[in-house]
Amino acid sequence: MTTGWIKAIGMMSGTSLDGVDAALIETDGVEVRRTGHAVFVPYSPELRERMRACFGNRSATNTEHVVADDLTLVHVDAVNMLLDRASISPSEIGVIGFHGQTVFHEPASGITRQIGTPDMLAEKAGIPVVADFRLADVAAGGEGAPLAPVYHAALMKSAGVDMPVAVLNIGGVSNVTWIGPNEELLAFDCGPGNARIDDWMLRHTGTPVDLNGATAASGLPDPMIEVRFLEDPYFDRIPPKSLDREDIASRIDGLVAEAKLGVADGAATLAQCTVAAVVAGVNHLPSAPLQWFVCGGGRHNDYLMEHLNNRLGVPVRSVDELDWDGDAVEAECFGYLAVRHLCDLPLSFPGTTGVPHPCCGGLLYKALHPVSSV
Repeated sequence: MTTGWIKAIGMMSGTSLDGVDAALIETDGVEVRRTGHAVFVPYSPELRERMRACFGNRSATNTEHVVADDLTLVHVDAVNMLLDRASISPSEIGVIGFHGQTVFHEPASGITRQIGTPDMLAEKAGIPVVADFRLADVAAGGEGAPLAPVYHAALMKSAGVDMPVAVLNIGGVSNVTWIGPNEELLAFDCGPGNARIDDWMLRHTGTPVDLNGATAASGLPDPMIEVRFLEDPYFDRIPPKSLDREDIASRIDGLVAEAKLGVADGAATLAQCTVAAVVAGVNHLPSAPLQWFVCGGGRHNDYLMEHLNNRLGVPVRSVDELDWDGDAVEAECFGYLAVRHLCDLPLSFPGTTGVPHPCCGGLLYKALHPVSSV
């Protein structure tokens, strides 16, 4: 069991497929000090499409290992860029938390797949790597996601806000962490986040994002699509529960295609479905949050934020107002979880993934060169 404060790098490649976030934190596995150092390295369009081709595969394909190596090299670049920006040497870093890229997630079948090559990352960075964070949870009967709630709770301890509160991450999929007055946790995936909007924009405009929600704001949503979208049985399932990026995708994509919507109306409709999924999730919370704090790329979408404010009926604010870095929270989280692995502390809990008991997780990949801080 490792004790004491450790400098850790956390890395996240989300289902939005935009690139790699890397962030530097210091933690003892319980408390956390944010350093403010974070970087983002985008994927090339060519690599993004090769990664997209891996989605939905229940088992590895012949070419998947090449994609895994190539996305890992982008992570190596991100580590080097972060070390340079922070003016810190690899020997001062105790561990890297490497999430990899989720390509298939079906916990009901006992399957969650993240691709990446952690031993390559450890070798090239010269720093131990913890990866495979979700496997133990799924093997124990949990959903394997979301894993950020324990980190959200650690940050909220010093935020000085009244509880209960909700932390909403809008990445490719949206997920919520509910934190109660006595630090109780409940978490689950709400529904689609940016993924459907990004895919729509890429298909129709060649740009994989609705910048600031401007396209959605210029359109009119189709309210009947939202009604039919919410008929999906997922929204009635009692949490904890989780989604693959492509879950519900065929349903919502089919509804939008059937309606033959234009670009702006389609963007507005997909954004409203993202909002509606979050609002529907409130029914599953133990009590209504006094306010919501949003992290992830979705907080940059003014259309989403405005409509979340209107429909949730309480303040919806960016986590940046808490002096968090809303673009780096998920990356920071995996640095935190990597140190919790070293400290033999649980990563997931009955209220966050539905696992029967608090569950440790992750696998350690040792670097070839000794690192004095571990």
